[in-house]
Amino acid sequence: MVPTLMGRIQTRLFLLATVGVVVTLLIMPIVPGVTAPLGELYVTGLLVLVAVGVLGIGWELIYHFLMQFRWEKDWPTMFGLLTLVPEGLLLYFLLRSGAVGFIDPIPAAAFWTHFTVVWVSMWLVANGPMRVPFIRWRFRGGRVL
Repeated sequence: MVPTLMGRIQTRLFLLATVGVVVTLLIMPIVPGVTAPLGELYVTGLLVLVAVGVLGIGWELIYHFLMQFRWEKDWPTMFGLLTLVPEGLLLYFLLRSGAVGFIDPIPAAAFWTHFTVVWVSMWLVANGPMRVPFIRWRFRGGRVL
């Protein structure tokens, strides 16, 4: 069974809240080009995760619409990884333009390091270890309830 729209949104938010938070806590002290105190780095990193989650719901609606044109109504696995490009670019330009007012601008190297490491980690967990403890995930269309 293909994950439903609601299942994909729940999966995205679950991965951001678990894998994303852990990876952010590990990676923020060593991101390049930032000299802020560690507490501020953590706040910025976690706020970026919040922005990714909010924008991600919108992205899932767009992806759901586009998948309706595919015969099996699903993306190849590699598309899930490559979606980091448009999602990352949109968030980066929104941050740079000041459109996301609750996050201070961060250097490009810091943003892309954090965003890419978190995204790839989430993709790896979703396509590997997550299938072990959540064996019925695919049977319910990815929905929790």
